[in-house]
Amino acid sequence: MTSRTWFITGINSGFGRQMTEQLLERGERVAGTVRRPRAVADLEDKYGEQLWVGHLDVTDRPNVRATVDRAFADLGRIDVVVNNAGYGLFGAAEELTDEQVVAQLNTNLLGSIQVVRAALPHLRAQGGGRLIQISTYGGQATNPGASLYHAGKWGIEGFMEGTAKDVAPFGIGVTIVEPGGARTEFRFDSLQLAQPLSAYDQSPAAMVRGAKDRSRPPLGDPARMAARIIDSAAQEPAPLRLVLGSDAYRFVTGALRERLAQIEPQETLAGSTDWSEAEQSDR
Repeated sequence: MTSRTWFITGINSGFGRQMTEQLLERGERVAGTVRRPRAVADLEDKYGEQLWVGHLDVTDRPNVRATVDRAFADLGRIDVVVNNAGYGLFGAAEELTDEQVVAQLNTNLLGSIQVVRAALPHLRAQGGGRLIQISTYGGQATNPGASLYHAGKWGIEGFMEGTAKDVAPFGIGVTIVEPGGARTEFRFDSLQLAQPLSAYDQSPAAMVRGAKDRSRPPLGDPARMAARIIDSAAQEPAPLRLVLGSDAYRFVTGALRERLAQIEPQETLAGSTDWSEAEQSDR
């Protein structure tokens, strides 16, 4: 396989770190971003020029474009752009502060959108490439106590699916990754919980208050998941969605079946709001 160059946001932990380690070990180049200088000092020291590191907070819109532009300029070509940076925010909607709501959407939704917008001119100019968006099974299914997290993920999935249709003529493929629970530090280092309101103590939303409980480890192996994400970049055509984890498969397929079951009985009702042929001919 020809060596590729990857641009990955948030390579200091989670899937970003796993992917970066595996790619570098394979001899591929990685342009990775971190929020703290020397956050991946061990990788920088080990791999040298094979790893390009930029300092980036994806909520800093001007810096997003500047960092992406600099990566393409320094490396010449980037084959795969991975939106990985993000964090979890759990709690019932009214338990969240305005600041938490804005910060969540700025990072998980708008930050990812801006990375894609910055990368597209370069991918078009070079004649193609691949966009990979790390989402979650929660981009299609929902759980109580995670409304804002779902809002960001459902939003970015809609953006990426629509963008896939826009950029296909340019040879740019799009894949949305929907993992289930994985044994990374995401739930502990990157997860924020709302200040609880007593009104929700006995509600379904209260279940997320135990999200950081280490006594119930998730099923997913992050190294295996990272390997499947990497492998997907070689698939032609690009898989629009990549579901990883038996829990993710169960939640996503269950949500889709439930949605269809709710909508399909409405076919007659939906059609009843159309102009009839006779009405259209009269006009």
